[in-house]
Amino acid sequence: MTKHHHMVCMTILLWMAISCAPETKTTSIEKYQVTHPVLTDTSYVSEYVGEIRSIQNVEIRSRLNGYLEQIHIDEGQEVHSGQVLFTVNSSIYQQQYLSAKAALASTRAALKSAELELANVKSLHAKSIASDTELELAEANTEGLKAKLEEAEAAVELARLMSSFAQIKAPFDGIVNRIPNKKGSLINEGTLLTAISNFDQMFAYFNVSEREYLDYVMDAKKNQDQEVSLVLANDKTYPHKGRIETVEGEIDPATGNIAFRASFPNPDHILKHGGTGRILLKNTLQNALLIPQKSTFDRQENLCVFVVDKDSIVRVRNVVPLMRLPRLFAVSSGLSPQESIIYEGVQLVKEGERIMPELVSFLDGFNQ
Repeated sequence: MTKHHHMVCMTILLWMAISCAPETKTTSIEKYQVTHPVLTDTSYVSEYVGEIRSIQNVEIRSRLNGYLEQIHIDEGQEVHSGQVLFTVNSSIYQQQYLSAKAALASTRAALKSAELELANVKSLHAKSIASDTELELAEANTEGLKAKLEEAEAAVELARLMSSFAQIKAPFDGIVNRIPNKKGSLINEGTLLTAISNFDQMFAYFNVSEREYLDYVMDAKKNQDQEVSLVLANDKTYPHKGRIETVEGEIDPATGNIAFRASFPNPDHILKHGGTGRILLKNTLQNALLIPQKSTFDRQENLCVFVVDKDSIVRVRNVVPLMRLPRLFAVSSGLSPQESIIYEGVQLVKEGERIMPELVSFLDGFNQ
């Protein structure tokens, strides 16, 4: 074998030896941000659908049959208690009133005559000129006329009352709503003429769950006259705060909810009867264990986190959520404040993987 052939064979053998040698595998440890759960008091806002109602909203209806003779107000007008709103043509009731007054005057005259007759009979009876029967008849006639007088007085009062219904007045200060009938319309007893709403103060009714209701009434530290906010239908916050005034007496068995009533001042009459809004109720959660939502994931309908043990090994842990907050979960069990959980990268890390943990506080990012 020539020297040249020897060198070629050595080169081939060396190449084959290198090719067949086992590969040296290099595994790098990835760095992940981890954080500790935080035990603290926190506040959260509960939101409810609210129905807005005026403190007084009354339908104004006719109590007479007749023609709508006069409309003294306009739709949307502010009126005061006792102000005349409508006049109904009630000539028949006026005539009945005059007739009742005449009957009353006639009965009074008859009674006066009977009383004089009774006095005369009593005088004659004392002289034994009039008999007992004549005296009894005179007394009975007088008593009968006295009863008729009371009846006539009641008839006059009733006729006067019916006649007064011709003028329909405002029962309280408020704003006039729609007027469906126009001047000259024929109306009957009970016909709706308009409605009046008092907008100086407004009620907002909203439903809460039985659990939230119990938390509310059983919290001894909570002011039962609690302040609430109102977000209007245009997503603007109403400038005046309201207060919870009362709670209804029973829980709806169909929904499991109970109605709360909050009262709001309405000096500018922005709020209207029949409106809607969102009631915002601020609550406090004491000694809550908080974790960021971005540290969690769902597995088989369970809320889970990646816990990093003392050897920097990642383990899956089920946690029990107490409440969902903006960007946070309050958990009731499954974690302690001393443990570390993956903060960033839960989509990339795998259970059993060793990592290089970098401790951060997730609250720092929330305060930015």
